Amino acid sequence: MTTSDISAGGLIREWRARRRMSQLDLAMEADISQRHLSFVENGRAQPSRDMVLHLAEQLSIPLRQRNQLLLAAGFAPSFSEKSLTDATLAPAMAAVETMLKGHEPFPALAVDRHWNLVSANTATAPFLADISEPSLLAPPVNVLRLSLHPGGVAPRIVNLAEWRAHLIERLKRQNDATGDPVLIELERELRTYPSGLKSSRPAPVEPSGIVHPLRLAHGDAVLSFISTITVFGTPLDVTLSELAIESFFPADEQTRAVLVRLAKERSAGS
Repeated sequence: MTTSDISAGGLIREWRARRRMSQLDLAMEADISQRHLSFVENGRAQPSRDMVLHLAEQLSIPLRQRNQLLLAAGFAPSFSEKSLTDATLAPAMAAVETMLKGHEPFPALAVDRHWNLVSANTATAPFLADISEPSLLAPPVNVLRLSLHPGGVAPRIVNLAEWRAHLIERLKRQNDATGDPVLIELERELRTYPSGLKSSRPAPVEPSGIVHPLRLAHGDAVLSFISTITVFGTPLDVTLSELAIESFFPADEQTRAVLVRLAKERSAGS
């Protein structure tokens, strides 16, 4: 989101353009006249608080940016923004830890809006082996940077070209949705990392495949994972709305067996 136009109408117009909606499209979705929406966007009409929130809902604007829109319209923010260590978020953070622990012996991690690591379960250990660039593990650990940096996990990703394309496309969609300048810069950085195309041919698409897996070399084995993203439903806090849990599942029996064995070894050694 640019800062050249900080009026509420200008911000609504920018978000509408970001969502590739015409004035008529948004007016119909919001059940208002196109004329009234035009007046709001050009500053001839001052939207009420309810109208600002209504238009933000139709545009699927993230909570952080809804607060900015409310401020631009002259209203106080509607959504709190607490630290993850705030006592009021303790039940939510306890739920996160329960989900991470409950997913073992399979890897799972929680990240914030910039893909910085918040927490992870013990099963993520195979992902963190043989990291040659120690600075990548210095807090805050950015999991996308750690994944694709040549000193990070990238050298052990068997299908690096495909996985890199997947992560960058996912980040691009997030940038299209939020316009976060930190993420835009992160996307630029990730695009400068080696693609893996010179070292390996793109893997053929399996006719029976349902998702593109992550294939990770671990010792003599190749671990194959599929992943899912979980977010909190209907959060009212900005920070909580931006928290996501990525859970990795074994894509084959060999991976499942290796992860179960590693979990037993960790348990025996503790």
